[in-house]
Amino acid sequence: MTTQPSRAAAPRPAPTSGAARAGTRLSELKAAPRKPGEASFFFYDALFKNDAVKILPGEYFVYREDILIMTTLGSCIAACLWDREAKVGGMNHFMLPEGEAESGRYGSYAMELLINEMMKHGATRATMEAKVFGGGQVIDGMNTLNIGERNTAFVVDYLKTERIPVMAKDVMGPYPRKVCFLPASGKAMVKRLAASNKDTLVAQDRAAVQKAVPAATGGGSVDLF
Repeated sequence: MTTQPSRAAAPRPAPTSGAARAGTRLSELKAAPRKPGEASFFFYDALFKNDAVKILPGEYFVYREDILIMTTLGSCIAACLWDREAKVGGMNHFMLPEGEAESGRYGSYAMELLINEMMKHGATRATMEAKVFGGGQVIDGMNTLNIGERNTAFVVDYLKTERIPVMAKDVMGPYPRKVCFLPASGKAMVKRLAASNKDTLVAQDRAAVQKAVPAATGGGSVDLF
């Protein structure tokens, strides 16, 4: 009777660490082609220990996994949409309710971009839910234009028309906000920022004011403060 030589067991591949998987996902996200208006600033957030993407004014992002979608807001609005059946979510960031250009800086176009991208990922309007943030008045004395109030009224009316229920909101008031959203679970977090942290947002809001104020004609002028 002959005996067969024993075969050495093939070595098992080393398990991939969470950090390695995170690095792989970030690399894939950074390398993927971006659509017009889609956010592209990806990074690893050490506080939340999670991959993250930052939404700038006029941008949006939709995803099926719990990457952290983040933005900071003054008078701008961020609408976070989540489909409770498809488990997909997204966020936008717009500066004014409406404008002549097809730009994500304007609410009407920003909401269309976000909803359409959600539907491409399998969502339906009938199972969408919304959480809304922003609309603050961070420039002292800016009461005439009421940009934050107008933005808030616009997004609430828009979602009502689309029959997308608003499940939570933190809007208006004198403070800027930082918003974080997890698109697969639909969890949203908001932090009201101290006045000392709002310089960038004031500049952002001044840009929105300049877009909202019509150019002076004749003997009139517009002074921004």
